[in-house]
Amino acid sequence: MKIDWDRRTCARRGHVTYAPDEPRLRERLYAETALGAAWRCLRCGDFALGEPHGSGPADHAPLVPRGKVLRDLFVLRFLALERAVRGVFIVLAAVAVWKFSNSQDAVRRLFDEYLDVFRPVFRHFHYDLDHSPIVGTVQKTFGYHHDTLVLVAVLLLAYAVIELVEAVGLWYAKRWAEYLTVVATAAFLPLEIYELTEHISWLKIATLVLNILAVLYILLTKRLFGLRGGHRAFEAERQSASLLEVEEAAKPVAA
Repeated sequence: MKIDWDRRTCARRGHVTYAPDEPRLRERLYAETALGAAWRCLRCGDFALGEPHGSGPADHAPLVPRGKVLRDLFVLRFLALERAVRGVFIVLAAVAVWKFSNSQDAVRRLFDEYLDVFRPVFRHFHYDLDHSPIVGTVQKTFGYHHDTLVLVAVLLLAYAVIELVEAVGLWYAKRWAEYLTVVATAAFLPLEIYELTEHISWLKIATLVLNILAVLYILLTKRLFGLRGGHRAFEAERQSASLLEVEEAAKPVAA
């Protein structure tokens, strides 16, 4: 089923109407009804009762996201939410590493105590905790120096800041955020591929695929780095999406 993004958005936010000064355009965007004047919405094209939200020359009309532009905005905001959630989790991880660095010995003693308690239980089920990969990984972290753990926490926090900045920029469809997202995401792709060679999991595969698709989607649809005509072609595409531009090119409607 095809989704009408224009009408869905108007249903949530309301219509956007505009009265152009040009008589020919004004006549085609205006209708008189039994309930009063109605103006054609710049986003969905339906007529809405009431006074227009603005007026003036046609080239001063607000550029309302519609059609493909509106769909692209939805995708960008989905990516923004994904970046925001990831950034929050990375912040929590950075805080956990920093706290662990300040109480490393206490955590190690607590871990060893619990390990002694659960060792007989797991031995009963024929599972050797002393040779468990998970236990081995945790024990390795206890060997890290305090300065190393602090550095890891700082790097995690810096990565989280990048993710959150991406999230804010993508939510408001800022072009600098699109560049930042492509560069930052592409920079971490080799690391994600390397992690798959170490250990394969569905979460890692899904994350890698999502990041690759995000990079390709933003690169092509937003025409970054000069692709498909670059910024000039992108702005021309946005301008052509305006209903007033469509009305300008349309044939006059018969009375």
